[in-house]
Amino acid sequence: MPLISSFFGILIYMFKEINSPHKKPHVHAVFAGDRMSIAADGEILAGKLPHKQLKYVEAWVALREDEINASWIALNENSEVIKIKGLEG
Repeated sequence: MPLISSFFGILIYMFKEINSPHKKPHVHAVFAGDRMSIAADGEILAGKLPHKQLKYVEAWVALREDEINASWIALNENSEVIKIKGLEG
């Protein structure tokens, strides 16, 4: 599962999914043992994060929706990993 971004101790992963249960572009956020999946449109698909980190991830997704969608296409069609800036940069 490629790491595509990180900020404030939150790791953001995306991986190629064949027959994905979510069926839409999404990322996996990990913070201190908590995990969640969130779609590029901001819908929480599974899991949970502490409130503060959830708000950071939601803000990041809102700012980077187009980049998340582009990364999803690149990874699933060409196996190309595209890094995305975090909130810090």
